[in-house]
Amino acid sequence: MEEKKYKILMVCLGNICRSPAAEGVMQRLVDERGVAHLFEIDSAGTYGGHSGQLPDQRMRVHARRRGYELTHRARRITGYDMGDFDMIVAMDDANRADLVRLARTPEEVQKIVMIGDYITQNPHYDYVPDPYYEGSEGFELALDLLEDACVQLLNEILAKLMEQNN
Repeated sequence: MEEKKYKILMVCLGNICRSPAAEGVMQRLVDERGVAHLFEIDSAGTYGGHSGQLPDQRMRVHARRRGYELTHRARRITGYDMGDFDMIVAMDDANRADLVRLARTPEEVQKIVMIGDYITQNPHYDYVPDPYYEGSEGFELALDLLEDACVQLLNEILAKLMEQNN
């Protein structure tokens, strides 16, 4: 019998900058730690206007410089996602508010966490700012914050999974 995977959904507005980058960062972390078999990582947006598109070209360029290939196709989050994923990670307060409205049960609301709660290296940020209307520095900042937060997030999840298995 195959072990149930812990399912993480990264969520931003359009699913073309922050959340696909977060998905790429987290996927590489689980690959590097040899725990990819324990996880399913995906991303979605609260807005569906970019559905089917690759991540923003600027984010792909900045991510590629760090060794991430972002190939996810944008999609809008669904009610099914709210029930299906174990953790839903919002990039900012507006995304969180949209996710709370989409949740159908208190259990689904409990699954929603803020990426900013895991940022440790830059105390000026409690969210990942949308780089869409920014220059290169906005994309670099988003990636810096995501790399930091995803390490902390993965450490917490792995500790929780270890505790559950003992």
